[in-house]
Amino acid sequence: MLTGITFPTDAATPVTGTPVERLEDARLLTGTGCFVDDLTRPDLLHAVVLRSSMAHGRIVAIDASAALELDGVVAVFTAADVASDGAVPLIPIRLAPFPESQAFRQPVIAVDTVRYVGEPVALVVATSRAIAEDALELIELDIDALEAVASTDAALAAEGDGVLFPGTGSNLVLRYTAQMGDADTAFANAPYVRTERFSTQRHSAVPMETRGLLAEWDAEHGHLFLSGAAKVPYFNRRALAEALGLGMDEIDLLEQDVGGGFGVRGEYYPEDFLVCFAARRLGRPVKWIEDRREHFMATNHSREIACELSIACARDGTILALAGRLDADMGAYIRTNGGVVPAKAGQFLPGPYRIRDIHVDVSIVVTNKTPVGTYRGPGRFEANFFRERLIDMAAADLGLDPNVMRAHNLITAADMPWDAGKLVPYEAETSFDTGDYPVTLTRCLEEIGWEKNKHLQGTVIDGLYHGIGVACFVESGGAGPRENARITLETDGTLTVAVGSSSVGQGIETAHAQIAADALGLPLGKVRVLHGSTTLLHEGFGTYHSRAVIMGGSAILDAATNLKEHLVAAAAKRLGLPNTRLVVENGGVGSGDRFISLAELATDGPFSANGTFANTTRTYSYGAHACHVAVNPQTGAVKILDFVAVEDVGRAINPLIVHGQAIGAIVQGLGGVFLDHLVYDSEGQLLNASLADYLLPTATDFPNVRAVTLELHPSPTNPLGAKGAGEGGIVAVAGATANAVAAALAPLGVTITDLPLTPPRLWQLISDARAAAEPEH
Repeated sequence: MLTGITFPTDAATPVTGTPVERLEDARLLTGTGCFVDDLTRPDLLHAVVLRSSMAHGRIVAIDASAALELDGVVAVFTAADVASDGAVPLIPIRLAPFPESQAFRQPVIAVDTVRYVGEPVALVVATSRAIAEDALELIELDIDALEAVASTDAALAAEGDGVLFPGTGSNLVLRYTAQMGDADTAFANAPYVRTERFSTQRHSAVPMETRGLLAEWDAEHGHLFLSGAAKVPYFNRRALAEALGLGMDEIDLLEQDVGGGFGVRGEYYPEDFLVCFAARRLGRPVKWIEDRREHFMATNHSREIACELSIACARDGTILALAGRLDADMGAYIRTNGGVVPAKAGQFLPGPYRIRDIHVDVSIVVTNKTPVGTYRGPGRFEANFFRERLIDMAAADLGLDPNVMRAHNLITAADMPWDAGKLVPYEAETSFDTGDYPVTLTRCLEEIGWEKNKHLQGTVIDGLYHGIGVACFVESGGAGPRENARITLETDGTLTVAVGSSSVGQGIETAHAQIAADALGLPLGKVRVLHGSTTLLHEGFGTYHSRAVIMGGSAILDAATNLKEHLVAAAAKRLGLPNTRLVVENGGVGSGDRFISLAELATDGPFSANGTFANTTRTYSYGAHACHVAVNPQTGAVKILDFVAVEDVGRAINPLIVHGQAIGAIVQGLGGVFLDHLVYDSEGQLLNASLADYLLPTATDFPNVRAVTLELHPSPTNPLGAKGAGEGGIVAVAGATANAVAAALAPLGVTITDLPLTPPRLWQLISDARAAAEPEH
């Protein structure tokens, strides 16, 4: 039952660091939120996208004449219409700006070739969505099939028509080496070496709300408004301005409530351009709402990486070196941030361990599948699975307790700051900021009861095989270069905070309000936070890489400091006191018994001040996960008996929000281990583009999950001391869970190297292991 939102009403009671209930939740839980599909406009038109049903082919002809004759159809736009204003624009690259990627960018609408199932070929605009969808069936699309490549092996071997971009001569976008120290020598001299090949399957985020847009062209003022913005509205405004030939001041992106992001919502997609193009061309508002089938086909995929990883160790378990080769399936194009996924997988292969000698080869390959982008913990989820599985394997070979081996190699407080080198070509060298990594492992082992329960490894209880697995991680956050904010003291004595961070459901309206309330000595209920929309500030950078609190919150602190100066100056005039004697506290400004409330002072206003926080030094949260499973050998079904995640986040602005983020991330990660899988056949056809076939966790699937948030080592890189806290909950899930399943099934001779661990796949591994163990007759 919803009882309302409660929070401290006393201005003297600090709210930063307290588990305040989310301010957003009242409207969201009572159905009074406003999402993009809730918006309507007079003369509203509806758009639907004709998408390629072929993975790779050459467009011969598009005949939309029958569709245009359907009553209610206003227009059908193809590449020819877009090109009439110039060349068809390409999707820009926002992050991971490898120069080689430029030749593999996606046009906003297919020009002469389609390269994946779901690629936009035409946009139909009609007076209703139903009419527009009927019109799709009337368009005659003639495509000559070309060879489709649906795996990295097939793509790298392809020639002729199997090369997606003939001018490049190959489906290999680039291959680079990231290294530190001398791994070759370390391997040559190591007493123990093991190599294994691992893989993580293609899957992605499935937010409750799919993508949606409503574009409006104000012809009188020459201004475009686009509702439905998320994540990075300011970057998308720049991209749209360039593609549409408009000035930055002629476009605004507006952010409504967002039903989940997880990295995939809010990037610049073809539909962002197409809907705006249609609204401007037709002079009427145009809305497009993605259906779930489209989401699976068109929104960024992620995670599909194969890794051959080698570890070199001393006999006591000291890790001497790591060497790996990553092959990343990027889908058909390199879109805005796709290159981040393999780059971060390579960077985080060493993880939280003292490994000085590292050699990683990273290959980025295009295939005839939906393009890749970031998904919560991009590259980290994959890298942690690869590394943590190999550590357990190495420990078993060496006769060591795997967690003793982990503790022996973890970075300690005495090692800080830890030089993590330059393992990403487009980034500078980096260092882990603060922490004592063995502490979170120790706490995690205590929580899971490792010493008491480790004897259960591989034992059978009531017909189920038990296993406990552990994984450690380090996770970066707080991407720069800066963030901006403005705080206004309104004439009614309340504060309005505008920030360049975006809300994708993570609770920044609450966390940012807590920061502002404490900084200016007002009760939380007197603070309102506005976010994301480009109408608020001259510049913003959005929400990604767990940066909203670190960057946005620090910008709010700076704005509060600047606003205090204005308030003190105004109060000094009112009170007849020098500025140096006045302080802003307890809802007002004063000194001793001479005091004026902000509400009274506001009548002289409004007062407003801007703030900026600039920083390119990342923060690094860290922790450990542990999982206890019971596996049914007859069905391959896995039951999670206990799962605990421990993470040091530096400083939690709102522990309740941090806890919710961690629990949600764990469940999302468990879905990625056991359920989520975008399945393609050899012809590049997506086989499970609906929730009837694509499996997701439900509330009853994983009830036994826990999270422990620690605040041991604040980050020195920002005034809040905060570190990223939204992604650590997912990063080590695959490693810990796979280690638990492997420990459970070790007596049967089962080796776990690939995800997902679906019941049919586990059953097959168990059956194969049993067959291999049977003596030959």
